[in-house]
Amino acid sequence: METEERRPYFGGEIVKASFISRPNRFLVHCHGRDGKKIRAFLPNPGRLWELLLPGATLYLRRDGVREGKLSKRKTQHTALAVEREGRPIFLHTHETNTVARYLLENSLIPPLQGASIVQAEVAVGRSRFDFLLIHEGEELYLEVKSCTLFGNGVAMFPDAVTARGKRHILKLAEMSRKGIRASVLFIVHHPKVEWFMPDYHTDFDFSTAMLHCQRYVQFIPAAIGWNKDLSLDIGKTKILRIPWNYLKREVKDRGSYLLIVKLTKKATIKAGRLPKSVFPAGYYVYVGSAMSGLSSRLARHRRPNKKIHWHIDYLTAAASHILPLPIRSSKRQECEIAKALSSLGQTGQRGFGSSDCECATHLFYSPTNPLESEDFHQLLQNFRMRAP
Repeated sequence: METEERRPYFGGEIVKASFISRPNRFLVHCHGRDGKKIRAFLPNPGRLWELLLPGATLYLRRDGVREGKLSKRKTQHTALAVEREGRPIFLHTHETNTVARYLLENSLIPPLQGASIVQAEVAVGRSRFDFLLIHEGEELYLEVKSCTLFGNGVAMFPDAVTARGKRHILKLAEMSRKGIRASVLFIVHHPKVEWFMPDYHTDFDFSTAMLHCQRYVQFIPAAIGWNKDLSLDIGKTKILRIPWNYLKREVKDRGSYLLIVKLTKKATIKAGRLPKSVFPAGYYVYVGSAMSGLSSRLARHRRPNKKIHWHIDYLTAAASHILPLPIRSSKRQECEIAKALSSLGQTGQRGFGSSDCECATHLFYSPTNPLESEDFHQLLQNFRMRAP
């Protein structure tokens, strides 16, 4: 099969650039190969933290002239993909249906082999689904999701809270109970994964909905590979396993968490009985746990007005920004996570958050944002993304 026959058509010339920053959800700044700065449209509302690291290679479509007409958009490029581990990871969520159509029309999704597309963008009540198919003589409603979050052989969706995704699953389950076939196709944009799970760390409600609806909705996680010319590596398409029994045990509102706390200027803080100490401006990562009511604990940390109780409350009171990162688990991993963090950055004040364990501290300092560090993301994935 020739390369052109393996490439869903996205239109326009594709150029490469180096990622600089993401000032908002739908805009990226990057350097072109000629060194000039490029502003590009990013049609993806996900966090993409572990992908959009400084210097990452982006694949941009040049949109200045399309079909002989000059574009009136403020940006003349669109980000299609980003490189990770030497291969492109597809980002363009609006074009994911183009990829899904290609896979369906070429019978590359085994559970849906032989399906024909009747209609795209199908309205059912107040909901809209990506495709209506005919499969094995029956109508089947299909919703398509794009998955770019993976690590340690595991892919997870979503990487940001998606109330819309939860509504889709609940509506499809409702339709299924009435005898209408319903499926969700997760297109995982990396071939070197074996397992698929909902990201219960990031979106607990979506994950519980998926668990509750597994009897009614067919979930199909399909991993595909991309070549550097943005053609599909068809030989590496596969259906991933979903470990339902593992998820039933782990998808509970409990576990450990990280708090990324930003101080814009240095502060002198006396945390409880600890000695008064100077905290330099920068970023602090705090490790805690809540083996019940984890969501409530994290919401409390973010509240500006609360009764001071823990060491971390003194620090968050001086913070300009607080970001919680839950790590849901049936096991308490607080000290294990603290030990792993100690190898990445500077340790914070001795005894901070660790008065009831043998750890030197549960607070760590970085002059730069940990979310811009590949090592930090690898650590986070090692605890969040474990094969069952």
